[in-house]
Amino acid sequence: MSNPFNVIGSALVTAVVLGAAAAQQPRIENATVAAQPAGSPLSQSFRALVASQADVAWIGYAVPVADRERVMCCFGSGNNYVSGSVSGNACCGVCTLENSSGTTISSRTQGTTPSGAIKLEGSDQMVVLFRIAERRVDRVRVFSEDCPLDAGGRPVKWLENVRPAESVSLLESLIGTASDVKDRISNGAIMAISLHADPSALDTLFRIARTGKEPRSRGDALFWLAQRAGDKVAATIRERVDQDPDTDVKKKAVFALSQLPKDEGVPLLIQVARSNANPEVRRQAMFWLGQTKDPRAVEFFAEILSK
Repeated sequence: MSNPFNVIGSALVTAVVLGAAAAQQPRIENATVAAQPAGSPLSQSFRALVASQADVAWIGYAVPVADRERVMCCFGSGNNYVSGSVSGNACCGVCTLENSSGTTISSRTQGTTPSGAIKLEGSDQMVVLFRIAERRVDRVRVFSEDCPLDAGGRPVKWLENVRPAESVSLLESLIGTASDVKDRISNGAIMAISLHADPSALDTLFRIARTGKEPRSRGDALFWLAQRAGDKVAATIRERVDQDPDTDVKKKAVFALSQLPKDEGVPLLIQVARSNANPEVRRQAMFWLGQTKDPRAVEFFAEILSK
């Protein structure tokens, strides 16, 4: 005769495992969601899955997010994307995956979920989704785990237990591909990398900012690096202002400096405005200094005008 406590224990373990698996799946409607193990290495299993999709489909998974106070969702009625912070009065619409608009990233200022329920802390997971068309990745989108999604009748392949570092590696491999029309894939992939909690994400952003093949990718990486702040980040952005061979990337690096906390960004912008050899870059630095309304910027402009 079996021990009833063993039976109960087994049932509890099964319930916990099933519950954990279910918790990884997004709040998604208007779709057939089929879950399966991610497989390792992820890049290999992912590409095999992409190649097997005869029709348009989505592939997705959940990984830890770097900033739990950020909400990545669609706010306002219908499919309108409205910037702003999540508050008790926020009205959050269902995000339509097939809509070409981007995702709004806001701060969770009052602990409110997209469903309107009070939540003391943000989700520690984010959802990464890949649109597959003609057996290749067509788009990358990122959402908070608690954001309601509508797949528009498309099937969704849901990968369980994805390792964050493998996710970062997969996303990096999609940047600058020949099929990347108008940088849509690269933009989404770099944003997704920046939001990963895994240490490899920051290292990857540094690498893209310094050595990315496409100027647009280097500029995007610099922007997302600025959202992370820190001495190493500021030094890298400043380095690219001086050393990147593309003027547009230099100008994006200047904008990235303006996104740093003022105590870091303003002195660096003044350095660029004062001494950079490229006149377009100097003008860009002066423009963003003017937007800061910082006393140090005002003093710098007074000095320039007095000469």
